[in-house]
Amino acid sequence: MLHYLGYFAAIFIGLSLGIMGGGGSILTVPVLVYLMGVSPVLSTAYSLFVVGSTSVVGAWGYFRKGLVSLKTAVVFLIPSLASVFLVRKVLMPAIPHELFTVGNILFTKDLLVLVAFAVLMVGAAVSMIRSKQAEVVLGEELHQKHAFNYLLILGIGLVVGLLTGFVGAGGGFLIIPALVLGARLPMKLAVGTSLAIIALNSLIGFSGDLSAGTPIAWPFILGFLAFALGGIVLGTYLARFIPGAKLKPAFGWFTLAMGTFILTKELLFHHA
Repeated sequence: MLHYLGYFAAIFIGLSLGIMGGGGSILTVPVLVYLMGVSPVLSTAYSLFVVGSTSVVGAWGYFRKGLVSLKTAVVFLIPSLASVFLVRKVLMPAIPHELFTVGNILFTKDLLVLVAFAVLMVGAAVSMIRSKQAEVVLGEELHQKHAFNYLLILGIGLVVGLLTGFVGAGGGFLIIPALVLGARLPMKLAVGTSLAIIALNSLIGFSGDLSAGTPIAWPFILGFLAFALGGIVLGTYLARFIPGAKLKPAFGWFTLAMGTFILTKELLFHHA
């Protein structure tokens, strides 16, 4: 039964990506862990593949409309691709299974990934809840005042690469503000460029897993991807009629609840 819910959730992930240009990928790891029974560390690898592949479809739609800034994407990806590949190929395999104990809680590699992911979910949720006000400010006032900030773009690219590599999420909630603030991109152009960055980041990160010898259950992950792709195709169509900005706050509250649930469950029930 949970597996069927997982495939339904995959459609929802793609749907939200298609309508909002991001956000849905933050649910991929929790869906894989809690509904599909995949281990947390392996689920980050699977998430990179699913998020990267669905983002390619979304980015292509924006690219055809001229809504991808290639210059900005290249600057952002210089540090980002290097960091995400090294995290997946070198850092993740090197982390031991048991790390440390805090009180009666044993922090394993799996638990650390889930806690880090839940914290990221809370940050993404706050960003989405505040997105309506932020988009007005970013899209109008700051767009007028700031020049292209190479250092900001490079710095955020490095941070996003590290986060993407460690938790398997795209990081769009960090990328879009950085593109608008640092590169003066209008919001729609920032969303399209963000999807292109997420696609390359995630797939390069996944290639790090492949080169590190991570075992991949291809029939399972391709089936999951098929449902997500169906969702993003439907979402891209529905985006003509449903403004993504109106859905973000509600999706943000849902993401906040999920992040809080993961933190509570994992920290209360993982004991040494």
